[in-house]
Amino acid sequence: MSGTCVIGLQWGDEAKGKLVDLLASQFDLVVRYQGGANAGHTVVVGDEVYKLHHIPSGILHRGVKNLITPGVVINPETMIGEMEGLAPRGVNCDENLQISERAHLVMPWHMAEDRQINATALRGESIGTTNRGIGPCYRDKVGRTHAIRMTDLVQPGRDERIRTVAEQKLAILRNMGASEEELDSIAADKVIAQATRWGNRLQGMIADTTDTLLDAAEQDKRILFEGAQGALLDIDHGTYPFVTSSNSSGVGVCAGAGVPPRWINTVLGVCKAYSTRVGGGPFVTELEDETGDRIRTLGNEFGTTTGRPRRCGWFDAVAVRYTARLSGVTRLALMMMDVLAHLDELKICVAYELDGERITRFPGHADQLRRCKPIYETIPGWKQPVDDVRREEDFPEGALAYVRRIETLVGIPVGVLSVGPDRAQTIFTKQSDELNLQPIGA
Repeated sequence: MSGTCVIGLQWGDEAKGKLVDLLASQFDLVVRYQGGANAGHTVVVGDEVYKLHHIPSGILHRGVKNLITPGVVINPETMIGEMEGLAPRGVNCDENLQISERAHLVMPWHMAEDRQINATALRGESIGTTNRGIGPCYRDKVGRTHAIRMTDLVQPGRDERIRTVAEQKLAILRNMGASEEELDSIAADKVIAQATRWGNRLQGMIADTTDTLLDAAEQDKRILFEGAQGALLDIDHGTYPFVTSSNSSGVGVCAGAGVPPRWINTVLGVCKAYSTRVGGGPFVTELEDETGDRIRTLGNEFGTTTGRPRRCGWFDAVAVRYTARLSGVTRLALMMMDVLAHLDELKICVAYELDGERITRFPGHADQLRRCKPIYETIPGWKQPVDDVRREEDFPEGALAYVRRIETLVGIPVGVLSVGPDRAQTIFTKQSDELNLQPIGA
């Protein structure tokens, strides 16, 4: 079996969805294994733009089976809305989508809890959640008492289970100061009616994806694992507490999907040619000046899910080297090269200064990271548009010099270069040959 993972190496928004879409037609299965509707993947196909949140990016390929596995937390209302939005565009999710019976559900009370929690900022700085109930759902998953899974939607005891949890959540939220309107929205009868509709719509897709996945692996099927968010947001290994609620680095693939490590042999680490972050938390290379504003405008750096403006900064080789090692990356995909073509000079962070000491390790404490100052190398910009480049050798010499320097600092070859949102604006370099991967139409 060829198991390939696409992992974001920064704080998310690295254009992973575009890469998964490009590669999906060569695989038998595409697997979404962690996160929830707080992740947004944008895929551009000609004049069509698809914004996917729950649905794997492989859904745009008819012959590919798509799995949503136990590590994902699912808002059924959002998922059904996304499916209904895709149907008029010729994408029928009923044909090639399986949803794990073990996946946990984001319920209406989770979103209400999220809003109440975020009303009180940590040290005056928001953790940066999207208020979509992801954190509270993962908390209940671990706590078990209040958890509801996809399989519960089609079990005889569904209504009784929901009523019990709803009544307990009402008491909790009332003590948290929730409004009467919010409390009314999670009344047991209302949620049971929603759950009935969810079960009726999704029951044909609910399946044992773990069994499906293991069968596919043992039958030498080609499997593509699609990560959400980025490795610096990993709950265990990211910039805690300013992180997501799941393992969004490469170490989360096996647990979230339900496949042993021996079935994975290729990891594509996706990063932008610069850095972005949404929400609070330390960001060593952040540019709070005209250059940062320009990168944001040129790169259209606004969240797919939230529309929030992203914080922008120079490429951080210290951070990317850390996440590449953590995720077992075999090749890098360097995206958004076209944005940098407009700048006179570029900078790469090659080390940090922490309390007067030069370091090249990524600190594990947010307060330490906040005290770090970037140590930069300055590289001349190439000042030539690259939007129409389709071969590695056609890049300006300055652009290739920038790529080679990143390869050296991170310690991983660059196998993919992206110069725009369209499928055709993706170049597979000579370093991708060993991966035996080619873009659509190659």
